[in-house]
Amino acid sequence: MVAAGETPLNEVKFLTVAEVASVMRVSKMTVYRLVHSGHLPAIRVGRSFRVPEQAVHEYLRESFVGVETA
Repeated sequence: MVAAGETPLNEVKFLTVAEVASVMRVSKMTVYRLVHSGHLPAIRVGRSFRVPEQAVHEYLRESFVGVETA
């Protein structure tokens, strides 16, 4: 059973750390730091991590620094 507003797990697209780094244009170490600090949610699969694609988009959206016009 899926809670309201949640995506069923079979529809979630997971990205590798390398793919997240490519999307964000940062190093893999930066992605590992974000995961370990809790800023970017991830699941552990064996010795590697997988990050939900939607979490990457949300992180970037929340981190966006806009230019205010006066």
